[in-house]
Order: sequence, then C-alpha cells, then structure tokens
Amino acid sequence: MNSFGRIFRISLFGESHGRAVGVIIDGCPPGIALSLEDFESNLARRRSGLPGTTPRREHDVPVIFSGLYEGRTTGSPLCLSFENSDTRSRDYNQFARIPRPGHADFTSNVKYGVFSDPRGSGHFSGRITVGLVCAGVVAKKVLAHAKFDTRLLSAGGSEDITAAVAQAAAEDDSVGAVVEIRVSGLPAGLGEPFFDACESVIAHALFAVPAVRGVEFGDGFRAAAMRGSQHNDPFIDAGGMTARNGAGGMNGGISNGNELVVRIAVKPTSSISRPQETFDFAAGEMTKLVIEGRHDACIALRSAVVLESAVAIALADLSLVATSLAPRTTL
Repeated sequence: MNSFGRIFRISLFGESHGRAVGVIIDGCPPGIALSLEDFESNLARRRSGLPGTTPRREHDVPVIFSGLYEGRTTGSPLCLSFENSDTRSRDYNQFARIPRPGHADFTSNVKYGVFSDPRGSGHFSGRITVGLVCAGVVAKKVLAHAKFDTRLLSAGGSEDITAAVAQAAAEDDSVGAVVEIRVSGLPAGLGEPFFDACESVIAHALFAVPAVRGVEFGDGFRAAAMRGSQHNDPFIDAGGMTARNGAGGMNGGISNGNELVVRIAVKPTSSISRPQETFDFAAGEMTKLVIEGRHDACIALRSAVVLESAVAIALADLSLVATSLAPRTTL
C-alpha cells in the first residue's frame, strides 16, 4: 500500500493537485526536539527554481497536526501536511486518452479506471515526495550520530551536470542522473539476514521514490568483473574497520560499522516537450504527442534529497528494530 516500516512507519497521502499532500509518521520515539525550522533546509533542497527544474512553485511550509507538544515529539503519530496552491490541472487533460510514454498514466488507468485522479498525475506525482523529505528529517534525528553526504555524480552520462541539463532543456528533452549517498557514523549490527537485510530495506525504500531505475551498494555492478582478492575488504582493526569498502558498509545483510555507500540511477523525466509518436487510446491510432505544462529537465536535481530521506527512513526503522530486538541482560 502506501506505508513503509516496521516500527518507524510512514504513510504518504494526497494528490498532486488535490487540497494537500503529506505524511503520517508512526513509531517516532517521544522526546525528540522538533520545530518547523528543522525542515526548512531539506525542503529548500527539494524546491524548484534552479535551471532545469519545474517552474511550479509551492511554498511548502508544513503544518503539524499531531504528535508534537511544546517542541517535543509525544510518541503518538506525527501528521504533517502541505497545501497545494500552484496547480494547473488543464495541462493534464489529454493524458486520459494519450498516456505519456514512460509515465504512470496507462497503468493507473488499468488499476483504478475512471476513479484515478489525473490532475498533475495524482498520487503518482513526484509532488508526493515532499512527505518523504519531512519523514527523512525526523529519521535523521533518530539517527543522531549518523552523517549524510549526498551528491550527483553525473547527469546524462556526463560529469558536467550543468551543461548536460542545459542542453537537454534547450532541446525540449530530459536527462537522467546518478546520485551517490554516503552515511557515516552508523553502528554495526543493523539489519537481518535475507528478507530484512540492510540492503533490502534500503533498496525497498529507494525504489519507492519515483524515477528510480537502479540501486547499487559499494562496488555494485563492478563487482561482477572483479576477483575475490579485489572485492574483499580486509580488516585493519579490532573495531571492524576495513582497508577498502567494496561491500558498501554491509556484510550478510547487516551493517558492519564502515561507511554506507549507495548509488542510485534516476531515469530521465518522462514529461518532455519534444514531440513523441505514441498511441491515442480514444482514437485507436498512432498520434503525435506534445506535452505541455511545467516539468523538470532533470528530476534528480530535486530528488537527491528525497533519496537521502528514503535511506534515512530505512535506517531509522532498522535502528529501532535493532533496539527492540536487543538481548536482555537481566530478568
């Protein structure tokens, strides 16, 4: 459904052009200091305004409805909401009969039929990720000693990200990107073998973010071309630190205390202004689709902080699960 997590559990709600979007965070420990100012820097990273981002401008000031009293979390569910104001629903009218290539217009119609909200892509919109960013802020407070370092490695296959995005925008097109997230300060012991492995839980959260097409940890796909002598991480001290980090900070599904390293492939934005030959489902024939409206030339420019938040949410849940499963030393 639209919820994630075993203890630190989040539920997203709303539609892109509905009244509001937001998130409910259940399982947040009580006593965490929290204010509106805590959200601002991460929300600013997600806002549009830079070259290559959508002209749609939402103020994105959260309203906290529950779970906070006198600046501290209460332990009851946190509910944060954001009003939608800068909407232009008419731009999406044609997609009911001519679904956008690469987007969810077709599959949402198959799954929900006439009940699917088409305005601004409804619940399938990247707009919904503002709730993920807020949950990520709270998650980082749970992970008090962890430090996150997130950056774009490339866009459109080029390390000159600005030039690649500008060229795509000038050609009414879009580009994908590779985002790298490094997390230091994590303890060893997070995660379980197999289905709740640290990588599995993080990947689950990352693949929930729209436009993600691939996730790798440490050496990732390069490991397939390596030998064991190259990929293995020799230990260098009694604390478990290693000489290299080909595993990306995890062994056997459990964090090993080294830096967590994950890279994410983000696809090009589906909504592009360049004409595309595709199928008109109402007319039953091929047609030329020209997409109007306001869209990003490179969604990763704004989604990097969303991906970082997804990793933080997964790690916060793993941390709280580990605490709840810690062996008792006394009766």
